[in-house]
Amino acid sequence: MATSSSKELNFRQSVDLMFNRAASFVDISPKLIEKIRVCNATYTVRFGVKLRNEVHTFVGYRAVHSEHKEPVKGGIRYSLDVNQDEVEALAALMTYKTALVEVPFGGSKGGLCINPKDWTEEELERITRRFTFELSRRDLIHPSLNVPAPDMGTGEREMAWMMDEFRRLHNDNIDAVACVTGKPVHLGGIEGRVEATGRGVQYALREYFRHPDDVKKGGFKGDLDGKTVIVQGLGNVGYHAALFLSEEDGAIITTVIERGGIIKNPNGINIRALRDHMNSGRPLADFESGTFEPPNDAAICGKCDILIPAALEGVINVENAHNIKASLIIEAANGPVTAKADKILRDRGIFIIPDMYANAGGVTVSYFEWVKNVNHIRFGRLQRRNEERKYHILIDALESQGMNFKDNFKKEYLEGAGELALVRAGLDDTMRTAYQNIKTALENKPELEDFRTAAFYSVIEDIALHYRSIGL
Repeated sequence: MATSSSKELNFRQSVDLMFNRAASFVDISPKLIEKIRVCNATYTVRFGVKLRNEVHTFVGYRAVHSEHKEPVKGGIRYSLDVNQDEVEALAALMTYKTALVEVPFGGSKGGLCINPKDWTEEELERITRRFTFELSRRDLIHPSLNVPAPDMGTGEREMAWMMDEFRRLHNDNIDAVACVTGKPVHLGGIEGRVEATGRGVQYALREYFRHPDDVKKGGFKGDLDGKTVIVQGLGNVGYHAALFLSEEDGAIITTVIERGGIIKNPNGINIRALRDHMNSGRPLADFESGTFEPPNDAAICGKCDILIPAALEGVINVENAHNIKASLIIEAANGPVTAKADKILRDRGIFIIPDMYANAGGVTVSYFEWVKNVNHIRFGRLQRRNEERKYHILIDALESQGMNFKDNFKKEYLEGAGELALVRAGLDDTMRTAYQNIKTALENKPELEDFRTAAFYSVIEDIALHYRSIGL
C-alpha cells in the first residue's frame, strides 16, 4: 500500500508532478499546458439497488480527462478504494498512454466503490446493469463517445453484462456491441485481449533488450534468458507477464508477492502451478513448489534483475525507494512508483520502463477489438485463405527444387495468420514503435534524461499539435 507519510503525494498529485516536469521542456504556452493536464469532467453517481430485502446505495465514478480524440477509452474497476482522485489520475494516464502508442482515443476511467467478494454473481449482475444504466443516461458508455474496459475487480463477465444492458437500452444502435471492450470472444470480443497487458509487458522488455545502450545502463548483458524477476501481484497482468517471460524468454521468477503472502524459489517458480493453486482456494502457505513467507512490505526490495510491480499504485514510495535492489523496474500496474520515489530511483541509476508505455498492451488490443466491432468482421477473415494459397504455391515450388521443410514449420506457415496471430503481431509492432519513439525524443532532447519524462514529453507534443491544428 502507498505510504501515509506527509512527505508523499497522492496519486493524482504524483501524476501531475511527473507531467509538469516533462511540460517544462515543451515550447508551448502555459495555458495550453494546463488544458492538456486537467481532467475535463468527472461524473459521480449514487444509485440504489434492492438486494437481500433492503436498498443498498452504491457510489460510482466516470472521469473524462481529454476528448481531443473520441471515443474516450478507459477501464472500470470495482474496489473499495475507488475515489475521485484515483479515477481522474487514471483517466489522465489513459490519455497519455493512448497518445504514446498512437491509438486514436481520448482518456477516461471509471470505478464503483464496491468489494465484489461481498456479493453473489446474481447480485453483482444487477448492480453492474444499474451502473450501466446510470452511465448510459449521460453517454458515459457509448461506442462512439466513451468505451469502458475491464480493470481491477472486473473482467469479461462484467463487460458482457454492460454490453448486454447497453444493447437493451439502445437496440437501434448497430454498433452497440462496441460500447465496451474486453468482452468474451463469442460476444464480440477479440482473441488475445485477456493476456494483452501482460503480453505488452513482455514485448516491452524484449524491445528494451534489443537496445545495447539501454541494456548497458541497466548493468545487463545478453537478453532476458536467465534474468531473475520479482513480480508483485499475480492478477491478470502479473500472471500473464510472469508466465510469458518464464515460459517463452527463459526469465526466472524467483519471487511472487501476493496479499496472502510471498512465494520464493531461487530456481524459478512454476507460474501455472502457482496460479492453479491460488484458484483452488487453498492457502498460499500450502504451495509445495516454493518457500512461503507471511506478508512483508520488505519483499519488494528483494534482490533481482527485474522488478515487476503489477498491482496497486504507490507501492514504491519515499519510504522504500532507497532499498529497492532491482536494476530494472517495469511498471505493469498504473502508477506503482510515486513521483518522489521516481526521482530517488533515477538518482540511484535504476532504469524505469514507465507505466504509460509498459502497460499499454490492454488499450492497444482494446482498440483492435473496437475496430473489429465497428467494422463487423473478424481479423483475418478476408485474407487468411488467400495467404494460405500463396504460401502453398511457394512451398511446393521450393520442395520441387529439393528443399525440405519440417512438418511443424509447414503447418504453422501454411495456415496463414488467424485473429490471435494478427493481434499479437499488431501489439508487438505497437510496443516496438512506441519504445523507439521514446528513445528518439530522448536522443533529440538529452535534457529529458529518463524514459518517463521523454514519454510524457512525446505525448504533450502530440496532443498540443492536435489542439493547434483546430485553432486552440
